[in-house]
Amino acid sequence: MKRKWILYLVIAGIIAAAFLGLRAWQNARAALNTAFQTEPIQRGNLTASVGATGSVRANQSALLAWQTSGQIGKITVAVGDTVTAGQVLAELEKSSLAQNIILAEADLVAARRNLEELLNSDLARAQAQLALVQAQKNLEDAQKRRQSKDYARASQATIDEARANYILAQNEYEKQKEIYEGFASLPEDDPRRALALSNLANAQRARDRALANLNYLLGKPNDLEVAEADANVALAEARLKDAQREWERLKNGPDPRDIQAAQARIAALEATLKLARLEAPFTGVITEVRSKVGDQVAPGTVSFRLDDLSRLLVEVQVLEVDINRIRVGQSAKLTFDAIPGKEYAAKVVEVGRVGTLVNGVVNFNVTLELNDADEQVKPGMTAAVTILVQQLEDVLLVPNRAVRLREGQRVVYVLRNGLPTPVPIRLGATSETYSQVLEGDLREGDLVILNPPTTTTFGGQPPFSREQ
Repeated sequence: MKRKWILYLVIAGIIAAAFLGLRAWQNARAALNTAFQTEPIQRGNLTASVGATGSVRANQSALLAWQTSGQIGKITVAVGDTVTAGQVLAELEKSSLAQNIILAEADLVAARRNLEELLNSDLARAQAQLALVQAQKNLEDAQKRRQSKDYARASQATIDEARANYILAQNEYEKQKEIYEGFASLPEDDPRRALALSNLANAQRARDRALANLNYLLGKPNDLEVAEADANVALAEARLKDAQREWERLKNGPDPRDIQAAQARIAALEATLKLARLEAPFTGVITEVRSKVGDQVAPGTVSFRLDDLSRLLVEVQVLEVDINRIRVGQSAKLTFDAIPGKEYAAKVVEVGRVGTLVNGVVNFNVTLELNDADEQVKPGMTAAVTILVQQLEDVLLVPNRAVRLREGQRVVYVLRNGLPTPVPIRLGATSETYSQVLEGDLREGDLVILNPPTTTTFGGQPPFSREQ
């Protein structure tokens, strides 16, 4: 009897322990289920986007600086004024300008006159024709002089005359020599001796000149004279060719190249004169004035900032993992901290082709144009940009918070039979909160765990997590 009671007590203990263990397991499972945050898998529409931040800039901007020194004499605009391309914004005092700029005004008048003469070239043609005739005559004269070098330098009559002159000069020399010898014994300071010596010297020079002339006429031209005559003929021929080319150039009117050169000269002088003033290079709004009348400026001194505000652009940097999803023409939404509660529309107008490495991350430049900009949007403002890269309908969606990276494979944990079960998946398009499921054992209505155990989240876009 006692043994039966012991057996009953053992059986009762086993039953009680099993009951208590089951209750503990049920309570632990219920507690585990309560600790999990879940969300059902669902089908829906997905707008895939890429987020970035950037700054607003004008369609075109320019800092207008002087290219010469001087004193500002006139300023014609103020901040906020709209100006057109070519409009004069400021001028320098003429008296303060460099000399070459002042002289350019007179040179410009002469250059324009030269162009007019080219376009009305009757006088130039007449001058070219006269130069041609003169060049032909000069060549004929040079050729005659060259031919004369092949014969004696003078006729026989000229030689006889030269010989007679030499004889007379020699006789005069002998006469003056005899007279001087009569006074040679007198003192050197005696006037008669001095006069006789002077006459003798003059007679000797006359005789020497006559002899040299006779010898020259008796001989033939030397090699140097022939070479000089040949050179004169060659020079005359070259000048004749130049005159012929000039005549050919002008006889049918001005050479188009001459007209182009004259026009280029005028353009250069006009550019020099423009140094004395600042002009708007494009139509826009004056957004900054840094100078005032009377200021002394130097090359590089900036006086104005000009912005074309007809189009406002936003420059953003996009990560390399997202750049191939960006296309020209895609729509975007913009918000500004400086303009709370308002959203602006934009479109992608340019996608960079070359990345830039910054702090170990490769970014690509993307440019967007605001479609509905107003006066509140100003260059330099920071914009939060969301580029809409893809629009999908009726696709299976999973929350980004539920996605983990496990051994290089993206997984989600599904609550099945009360326990978290990892399910490998392959994702498609992604938005800020949801991703498209392309592959994986998931069905609509499955509960995915947003906070599975033993996981650590990390930042990024989208905010997927890596399992440790």
